[in-house]
Amino acid sequence: MKEIELIKLAKSAIASEFNGKKIKIPDFKELEEKRGVFVTIIKNNELRGCIGFPYPYRKLGESIILAAKSAAFSDPRFPPLSEKEFIEIKIEISILSVPEEAEAKCNNVKVGKDGLMCEYMGYGGLLLPQVATENKMNAEQFLSAVCEKAGLPSDCWKKSGFRLWKFHAKIINEEELLKEK
Repeated sequence: MKEIELIKLAKSAIASEFNGKKIKIPDFKELEEKRGVFVTIIKNNELRGCIGFPYPYRKLGESIILAAKSAAFSDPRFPPLSEKEFIEIKIEISILSVPEEAEAKCNNVKVGKDGLMCEYMGYGGLLLPQVATENKMNAEQFLSAVCEKAGLPSDCWKKSGFRLWKFHAKIINEEELLKEK
């Protein structure tokens, strides 16, 4: 399976909202596997939407379609993507490993390799692995950032009852794939 096919699937899912065409999931066995996935939309090198599913509840092909549409039209941080904007966007797909609970310690977080998910007092947050490297964070800053993403104080990762999960992601970046051509 070529990575560009996954990018095309995400883009066709978004385009289907504009053109009404039925989405065809390519016939790759990898797309049948249940996987967690996030789809990130980038416009002019800026975040334009990012939504996904951390746990492997659906087949990868279905997850990519749902995450792409949600990132384009349902990310509460942004207005729905317009058809005019569609031609300006690039897609990044992060295919996740199953999150595993981990101790919240700096020496336990591998920056650039681990993504983080947290839960504390009913609040939760998730940051993909690339967030730490893109923002030049160290492990402590990354732990603080996932707390803030959850709407919690930045130091709550040090509190009793704080729960942390780590995961890895295979990142498929449209911009990088286009450079390789």
